[in-house]
Amino acid sequence: MDLLLIRHAEPVRIVDADGPADPHLHERGLHQADRLAAWFADEPIDAVWSSPMKRARETAGPLAAAQGLPVLVDEELAEFDAEATSYIPIEELKAEKDERFLAMVEGRLEDFQVDPEAFKLGVVGAIERVIEGHPGKKVAVVCHGGVINAYVGHILEIARPLWFEPGYTCINRIAASRGGVRSVVSLNEMAHLRPLH
Repeated sequence: MDLLLIRHAEPVRIVDADGPADPHLHERGLHQADRLAAWFADEPIDAVWSSPMKRARETAGPLAAAQGLPVLVDEELAEFDAEATSYIPIEELKAEKDERFLAMVEGRLEDFQVDPEAFKLGVVGAIERVIEGHPGKKVAVVCHGGVINAYVGHILEIARPLWFEPGYTCINRIAASRGGVRSVVSLNEMAHLRPLH
């Protein structure tokens, strides 16, 4: 089975929402999502799964539509900060030297009121369900940087919850055998965005 873990496109910034911050895509993000869908025009996909969060669903939408597929949703594909009242894109946190960026770099998910092990177990369970439900197929899972870190880190036995920074709409390819072997084929593929830079 070919698994494509895809990070969502660029979202807008939300600060101090009344409830959980769940941003839509930025205009640049909409273009990124369209480029992602176009990239797979000659590479058929059998199913498209998504996090329930808007930025992931809005990224998955054009890809699924181009493939003639529905977007399937699993709640456990949500990002670790799903309940936070603010969403600031990571590149802005980095530029502002925000303490939240440092917490992410150091893998301190506890600073976000998240149990790192419980988050990882939920992510791994969700992705394994996707794999089990589509044997021998090619499946895209549109999710988040933390989700990708958790699952790929699980495969590579990396204890740190956040160990690399996936780019917007990056493609991370995993080969999943029916015998349970999981192999990382590629990380952070972003050639589809070249025309936007």
